Amino acid sequence: MKMKNNLKIFRTIKNLTQEDLAKELNITRQTVISIEKNKYNPSLNLAFKIAKFFDTTIDEIFIPDDD
Repeated sequence: MKMKNNLKIFRTIKNLTQEDLAKELNITRQTVISIEKNKYNPSLNLAFKIAKFFDTTIDEIFIPDDD
């Protein structure tokens, strides 16, 4: 299943670069880029980690793409 996401919006609200977010989550910048471009669906573990970092739910960041 493809997913859309609001990761870039959440990142921008916190005034973080892709590199900043990658360091906070202990992932690569390329992973952040791939998620933001909808080229990579993160593992459930990483999705929870991202949601926790932004103090929100997975559903607020990741949206199923029914197309």
